[in-house]
Amino acid sequence: MSEDNNNTKETKDDPVAAFIIGVLAGGKTMSFKDVAMALAEKKRRPKDGPELWRRYINAIKQQAVHLARKGRLEIIRKGEIADPDDFKGIVRIRLPQK
Repeated sequence: MSEDNNNTKETKDDPVAAFIIGVLAGGKTMSFKDVAMALAEKKRRPKDGPELWRRYINAIKQQAVHLARKGRLEIIRKGEIADPDDFKGIVRIRLPQK
């Protein structure tokens, strides 16, 4: 029998997840909208309108929750770390504080 490659310990991050980790480097905290706007600017084409960031907001939220569940990111609400499975309102995201 051959070993299944899907069971490797290290899996490659989704491109959106990798972007989130990269943009938060250096201790930044950002809102989902801030990250979506940064991603939109990176992917912008000449004909894209000013609301391009809205196309990316759901992917940013989904990947941020995924990363928070794995402990690779923190979702902050009112200065406290929020449960990635149960948060609402205005939040910011950051890399884990050591």
